[in-house]
Amino acid sequence: MSLKTEVPKNDVLAGGFAEPVFHAQSVFKLMMDAMARPGTIQTVAPDALPPAPLGVAAGAIALTLCDHDTPVWLSSGLAKSAVPQWLGFHTGAPVTPEKAEARFAFVEAGTPLSSFGLFAAGTQEYPDRSTTLVIELADIEGGRRLALMGPGIKTVTDIAPLGLPDTFLRLWTENRALFPRGIDIVLTSGSRFVCLPRTTKITATEM
Repeated sequence: MSLKTEVPKNDVLAGGFAEPVFHAQSVFKLMMDAMARPGTIQTVAPDALPPAPLGVAAGAIALTLCDHDTPVWLSSGLAKSAVPQWLGFHTGAPVTPEKAEARFAFVEAGTPLSSFGLFAAGTQEYPDRSTTLVIELADIEGGRRLALMGPGIKTVTDIAPLGLPDTFLRLWTENRALFPRGIDIVLTSGSRFVCLPRTTKITATEM
């Protein structure tokens, strides 16, 4: 895992991109590539240093994709930290307590996952009006092996995220059943991340 220097809790002004336009473009390209190739591990290079417990990759994604038109939902640990003020200062994104209103949702490591159906799933006409859920994990590798199949994957791609709860596969299966509606997920750990678009089929494999 990548090490990062934590921003003091009362310092919400620091930790943004040193070169906002250039770094946001860089992270956006990584996101597009990761969505097009599910299971591919990407590493964020820009020096985003969000307040703990938000990780580097999660913070960089927030800086890149969130703005005043994208309500953000935060899990309890993030909501009680300096993260809401940090997001507000650097992106202008409003924090909402309602999962169904969120365009982006961020969950710190170790948080139990509730039904993905509580988040916005979009509509048949506008499936893109859904929530993207960013889940911080202990590590992107070293956990239970999962097999990915679907668009953007030639045959099968394996990932082994460490820290996903046992309920994840059931929740994901329920989410895929909503297609073309449903949420997309980004798994992050430190400066690394993996994208799981709603089109991806995920099954457990033998260790």
